[in-house]
Amino acid sequence: MLDNNEENAEKNEVNSEEKVIITSSNSEEKVEDFITKDVDGTDKPSEVVDEIKNPIVKDVEVVEEEDDKEELPTTVKVDEITEAVDEIEKSVAENAEKSASKEEEVSVVDYAAFTLEELVSTLEKTLSDNPVQKIKSQVDGIKNAFNLKFGALLAEKKAAFLEEGGNSIDFQFSSPLKSEYNKLLSEHKKNRDAYYNNIEKQLKENLEKRVQVIDNLKHLIEEADTSTMYNKFKVIQDTWRSIGAVPKSHYNDTWKTYHHHVERFYDLLHLSNDFRDLDFKHNLEEKLKIIAKAEALGNESDINFASNELQELHKSWKEDVGPVAKEMREEIWKKFSAATKKIHDKRHDYFKEMRSKYQEIIDDKIAIIATIDAYDTSKNKTHNDWQKSIKDIEELRQKYFNAGKLPYSKSEEVWQKFKNATKKFNAAKNVFYKEEKGEQQENLKNKIALIEYAESLKDTEDWDMATNAMKKVQADWKNIGHVPRKFSDDIWKRFKAACNHYFDRYHQQKNAISKEQEGVVVAKKEFLEALKESKEVTKEAILEAVNNWKKLGSLPRNVRHLEGKFNKQIDRMFDGLSLDKNEIVMLKFTNAVDIFLADEDFRKLDSEQMFVRKKIDEVVREIQQLENNLGFFSNAKADNPLVLNVRNRVNEFKADLLIWKQKLSYIKKLDY
Repeated sequence: MLDNNEENAEKNEVNSEEKVIITSSNSEEKVEDFITKDVDGTDKPSEVVDEIKNPIVKDVEVVEEEDDKEELPTTVKVDEITEAVDEIEKSVAENAEKSASKEEEVSVVDYAAFTLEELVSTLEKTLSDNPVQKIKSQVDGIKNAFNLKFGALLAEKKAAFLEEGGNSIDFQFSSPLKSEYNKLLSEHKKNRDAYYNNIEKQLKENLEKRVQVIDNLKHLIEEADTSTMYNKFKVIQDTWRSIGAVPKSHYNDTWKTYHHHVERFYDLLHLSNDFRDLDFKHNLEEKLKIIAKAEALGNESDINFASNELQELHKSWKEDVGPVAKEMREEIWKKFSAATKKIHDKRHDYFKEMRSKYQEIIDDKIAIIATIDAYDTSKNKTHNDWQKSIKDIEELRQKYFNAGKLPYSKSEEVWQKFKNATKKFNAAKNVFYKEEKGEQQENLKNKIALIEYAESLKDTEDWDMATNAMKKVQADWKNIGHVPRKFSDDIWKRFKAACNHYFDRYHQQKNAISKEQEGVVVAKKEFLEALKESKEVTKEAILEAVNNWKKLGSLPRNVRHLEGKFNKQIDRMFDGLSLDKNEIVMLKFTNAVDIFLADEDFRKLDSEQMFVRKKIDEVVREIQQLENNLGFFSNAKADNPLVLNVRNRVNEFKADLLIWKQKLSYIKKLDY
C-alpha cells in the first residue's frame, strides 16, 4: 500500500510539472495545419482553405486597420508568449477530456492487517457500493494486500508439500477464496472497461456533433440571409455550448475552426439593428474581466492554484465568450497572452527551484532510512515492547513522507531502500507475533486444564483440601500468560463460574452459626457498644481496638453487617484525630483489608485490588490530560490564573496517585 501511494504522489507531481513544460516551437506549422487540415486530419477543400486565408467579404462594412496598434513590450518575445499559451491550451484540452470521466477516489485504508477472508468481503462490498470510476486506489490496495498474503500462503503450502516428500512439479493448491477473488476482479474489469468504452464513445459522438455544428455555421454564412441569420446563429451557439467534451486530440482544432467561422459570421453580419455591436460590447466586457482575473493570478503565491485557475479562464475565453470587434481582437488577445506568460514563467521557475532541492530531500530520506535500518529490536520481549517499536517506526515513516516529494525518476531507488528497511523491521515483528501466537495456544491449553480441574472440585465436601486447591488454581491462573483474544472472555467466564460456585457453597457452609460463633456475635456486639461510649480517642487506642476486634474471632456471613458498623465507628474515631489526611486514609484502608483477610473473604480482597488498580489508571489518565492541556499554554505567563489552576489540579492528582499506589502495594503483599 505505501509504495503505491508514494509512487502515485510522485508521478502526479511530475505530470503536473510536465504539463506546462512541453515545448511548442513550430507555431507557424501548426497554424498552417489548422488552415489546411480538417478536424479529422484530412485535407480541407481548396476553396475552404482559400476562404480562410483570403475570406470573401459580401456586403460587409469595411473596417480600416489602424497603423498604430499596441505593440508588446520589447522585453517579451512573441514566440515565448505563443509557447506559453500553447502549453496552457494543451492542458485545457487534456482537462476537458478528463472531466468527462473524472475519478473521485474514495478514501483508502491500510489493508495489510486484513485476513484473506476480510479482503475478499471488503472487495465485494467496495465493488457493489461505489461507482466503478471512483475505486481504483481501493481496488489496487486490496489487490496488493491479497497478492502478498496469498503468495505467502501458497509458499507455506508448497513448503509443507515438499517436506512431506512431494515433487515440486506435482504441487497444486486451490482455494475457494482465490476463485471468488478472481471472479470479483474479472467482473470489475468488465464493468470498468464498459464504463470507459462508453466514455470514449460519448467523446466521439460529441466530436461528430461539434463538426456538424461547424458545418451548419458554414452553411449559414454561405446563405447570408440577413433577416434570419442572427437568430439561427444564436441557436447554433446554444447547441455548441450544450455539447459535452470531445477527444483532447481534436479539442483545439474543433474550437479554432468553430471560432474562425464565428468571427467570419460577425464580420459578415451587418443588420439594421445593433445586435452585432451589442454582442461585441458584451463580449469585450467579459474578456476584459477574464484578463483582469488572469493578471490578478500573477500575484498569487500558490503556483498550482494559479495555473489551474488560468486553465479555467482559457476554457471560459474559448467556450463561453464570443468574439469582439475586429479592431480590438489582437489587442485584448495580446494582454491575455502576456498575463498567461507571466503565470507560466512563475510556475516554470517554481519547479526549477524545486529541482534544485531534490538532492536535499534525497539526503533527508536516506538519513531516515538509515535510522529505520539500524533500529534495534533485539531487546523486544513483550507485546508492549513491540507496540512501542511500532510507534517509533511509524513516526520515522511519517518523517520520511514529510521530507518532501520527488519525481518518479529520482525516487525509485530511494523508495526501494525505504521498503527494504521497513520490510526488515516487519519481518522481525512477524517472527515475534508468530511465536507469541504459538505461546498463546499453549496458554489456552493450560487454562482449559485449570478450568476442568476447578469444575471437578466445585461440588466437593472436602472443604480443607478443596479450598487450598482452589486457591492454588487461582494463583496458577494469574501466572499463565495471554490467550488468543477470541477465547479470553469465554474461558474467563467459565473459570469464574466454577470458582464462584465452590466459594459460595463454602461460605454458605461456614454461615451455619454454632454456639461458639453465637458467642463471638454477642461479644462483638458488646465490644462495639462499648467502643461507641469510649471517651479516650488516640491513634494507639484505635489500633488496639482493631486488634481486640480481630481477636474476638470471625463473624458468620449472615451477620457480617457488624463488620460494616465497626468500620464506620473506627472511621469516625480516626476523623476526630489531628493526624495527616493521607495517614488517616491509609489506616482506614488497611483496617478494612485486614478484616477481609481475617475472614478469608478472598473475593472482596480481589475486588478491592481491582478497584484500586482502576483508580490508579483513572488518576494517571487525568494527569496526562491536564499535562497535555498545559502544552497549549506554553506562551502564557507563569502566574496566569488558568495555568495555576491546572497545575494545582495536577499536583492534587499526583498526591492521590501516591496514596492509591501505597494501597496497591499493601494489598499485594498480603498472602491469600
